[in-house]
Amino acid sequence: MKRNLIERLNHGPVICAEGFLFEIEKRGYLSAGEFAPMVALENPNALENLHKDFQHAGSDIVLAFTYNGHRDKMREIGKEDLLEQLNRAALKIAKKIADNPIGKNEPNLMAGNISHSNIWEPKDKKSHYKAEKMFTEMVEWAFDEGADLIMGETFFYAEEAFKALDVIQKAGLPSVINLAPMAENFMQDEISIIDTCKELEQRGADVVGMNCFRGPATMMPYLRKIRKEISCHMSALPIAFRTTKENPTYFNLPDIKGCACPAPGGKTFPTALDPMYCNRYEMREFFQEAHGMGINFLGVCCGATPMHQREAAEAAGLIVPASKYREIEMQSEIANHPMYDN
Repeated sequence: MKRNLIERLNHGPVICAEGFLFEIEKRGYLSAGEFAPMVALENPNALENLHKDFQHAGSDIVLAFTYNGHRDKMREIGKEDLLEQLNRAALKIAKKIADNPIGKNEPNLMAGNISHSNIWEPKDKKSHYKAEKMFTEMVEWAFDEGADLIMGETFFYAEEAFKALDVIQKAGLPSVINLAPMAENFMQDEISIIDTCKELEQRGADVVGMNCFRGPATMMPYLRKIRKEISCHMSALPIAFRTTKENPTYFNLPDIKGCACPAPGGKTFPTALDPMYCNRYEMREFFQEAHGMGINFLGVCCGATPMHQREAAEAAGLIVPASKYREIEMQSEIANHPMYDN
């Protein structure tokens, strides 16, 4: 029998890989900046392969790649007529991979996905209504295609996160709600990050936590505080870049590595962040601490590679198919490299 999300989280760590936008763009199957997930229709095999690579690295949840695949984005790029087709295609691909796990007898879970709407304005009720309609249609398609849960993510308005939770609950599916605060201490509608998480728990969210925008160094301080204030299951899905106290999100990270050829737009985000990548040891340390404080829903967001996802799994004590090929404290195959040959 396939256990549900809460049963798995009660038993131990659950890994959910993210980061599709950046990785698919690097593989040459979507445009940076626009970041519309057309790959599900244009190159479905490429998306399947990435899901499989993440699954091989330990992901227990196959998250449908519908991030940015909502009505506002599709209208913006002139492809609103493909909205439902795109969502259903991404959900079917995720379901296919989830039902055929690598190295496990139990199927993975398949997750539908909704995210910040890009249209939410705190004092504009019409924008709230439009966002709710966008969430509702995407959740309905996910329900139709057999989703085991819905992840609502990358919310920087507290009230929008509350609205997303309400829509998910009406569908009767388990909910994961992840915040991505831009400012320090407060969401964009001036509700504190801690109070937002407490309110989400009070409203019945199954999993509450953070994803995106922040790397390990600037996400962990909030996770420590949130863990002390809520008792429900928590999630931690940082980006794979070295954000700092001076630049807590990746939107304005400077390249301090002496780059002689900066990006044409003048910013490292989103196409010149490579010098700020976290290595596997940094990610391992982050997830060891996160799991140690009782956070069981783990994964890596933007910038993630299968290597990063494997670190999340192994830091939480899991052995995954890709574990066969890892180096262990310089004592295995890496010692055979000429640089380490004594």
